[in-house]
Amino acid sequence: MIYGKRIRFRAPERSDIPRFVTWLNDPEVRRGISQYLPYSTIDEEKWFDKMLSQPQYEHPMVIEIRKAGEAEEWISIGSIGFFSIDWRNRCSEFGIMIGEKAYWNQGYGTEAVRLLLKHGFETLNLNRIFLRVFENNPGAIRAYEKAGFIHEGRLRQAEFQQGKFLDIFIMGILCSEFMSEKRD
Repeated sequence: MIYGKRIRFRAPERSDIPRFVTWLNDPEVRRGISQYLPYSTIDEEKWFDKMLSQPQYEHPMVIEIRKAGEAEEWISIGSIGFFSIDWRNRCSEFGIMIGEKAYWNQGYGTEAVRLLLKHGFETLNLNRIFLRVFENNPGAIRAYEKAGFIHEGRLRQAEFQQGKFLDIFIMGILCSEFMSEKRD
């Protein structure tokens, strides 16, 4: 487990598949990620099996929060992880999904991003971590900015959603920026 103040990350289990399918089939959740079609349990089982063949450091992690009033009971609210790690250049892209909408806008996304950055820079020895975010997701953009990400670029009209094209922002943070923020 990787622990933060209010959250923890753990490895996904096959028993998480029904919860992931529920999240991926919610149009509001799906709007913020690159998945644009409904997902079946069989699709998710195939994804899970393929994921297990990837290096462990590229397995997504389940984001959990402590259940109110319970010291050792945790609730899964989303997933987060690195992918396409480039070891020569020590950089990686990451993705996050808070699937439980009851926990949106409570700072869990920002805390999860900061915890993943700590893991990426201090454990995996990455130098640059970046992400892509749709222009119509201001809550996510704010969370990334609060975590220290800066806008690096824009892919114009790169995503088609609900009958219109959207820009995709590229945001990134360097290890030196993260470490200087930690000291402030």
